[in-house]
Amino acid sequence: MKKVLICLFLVLVMASQTLARETRKPRKTTPQKAASAQKASPQNQPPFKALMVMEASTGKVLEEINPHLKHPLASVTKLMLASVVMEKLQSGAIQLTEIVTTSAESARMGGSQVYLKEGERFTLEEMMKAVMIASGNDAAHAVAEHISGTQEAFAEEMNKKAQKLGMNDSEFHSAHGLPPGPGQSEDISSCHDLVLLARDLLNYPKLLEWTAVRSEPFRDGAFIMHNHNKIIAKLPGTDGFKTGFYSKAGFNVVATAQKDGLRLIVVVLGGPSAKIRDAVAIEKFKKYMAKYRMAALVKKGQDLGDAVSLPDGETQSIQAVTASDFSYPVIKEKIADIKKEIHLPKEIEGGVEAGQKLGEIVFMLEKEMLGKVDLISPARIGEAGFFTKVLRRVGFD
Repeated sequence: MKKVLICLFLVLVMASQTLARETRKPRKTTPQKAASAQKASPQNQPPFKALMVMEASTGKVLEEINPHLKHPLASVTKLMLASVVMEKLQSGAIQLTEIVTTSAESARMGGSQVYLKEGERFTLEEMMKAVMIASGNDAAHAVAEHISGTQEAFAEEMNKKAQKLGMNDSEFHSAHGLPPGPGQSEDISSCHDLVLLARDLLNYPKLLEWTAVRSEPFRDGAFIMHNHNKIIAKLPGTDGFKTGFYSKAGFNVVATAQKDGLRLIVVVLGGPSAKIRDAVAIEKFKKYMAKYRMAALVKKGQDLGDAVSLPDGETQSIQAVTASDFSYPVIKEKIADIKKEIHLPKEIEGGVEAGQKLGEIVFMLEKEMLGKVDLISPARIGEAGFFTKVLRRVGFD
């Protein structure tokens, strides 16, 4: 019995030693687990909440992270104010020479301002410069009141314009983007929506004149406005748009720059500092401007394809031409790989009208369709008369 107990004791000792050695061995980690752990590591998280890079003319997205994340905008809100104002200017509903009078409520706006006093009067253009250059909350409030009577009524116009542009992630409650007070709601949007807004703003050259300014005198030079968008001074070719910040929103920017015909829009939301936000935006601009080229694939009015037969026309054939220019952002090394497919009928009955679509040209890169352009008739060709048709059929024409 004693020998049995000794044997059992020795077995238990050996087992415990084996278990101890196994626990000291490092666990094998699968590649999947390693990648998951790395992804979850805070050190590998991007220094922002959301980002998007887009080529402006085509809307091609070059990079996106959390594109539909709804995020507070802070002063980026003023871009929607600008969109409403510029559309009204274009339609003739308002004029830049109109006089905007500062109300008591406008004069009480805090945050970034040009220190408007109640009763001060400036032209709408001066006020809009104060909004877009100095991010003046007082000027934004004054413009909203001038156009719609109240900030609430102007916010309704902002939301209508947002819906018109397809900005379904967005809602606006103020013209300036200041943090909401008790019972108020935040102005929010997403990277996806903000690039739609930026593309709309690019239709207004006057706006880019304002947003490209580094500094501007105000109140006859008594106050110098400095552009909050410091990317303009750091990256050549930058001419817009707007930054924004308050504690919950973090540091936001919607910026645009162009180089060699390639115009990009970069949106960064929720950066931890202005320096990091700007550095991220500049890095994205440089990366994609170096990588892509705006390839001019066809010019308006260019002859393409074989002539189309018009057996019954006054003239018996016509050469189709392109209806418009077409350019597309393409990785530089792949431009030579773009294929052009021309689709045209061999003949058309009767005559044709000037501008009538005859076919199309399609541009392909590998399996992706980059776009297409209509091929049209450059002139009107009427249908031949009865006797002309008869003579042609018997070989006398």
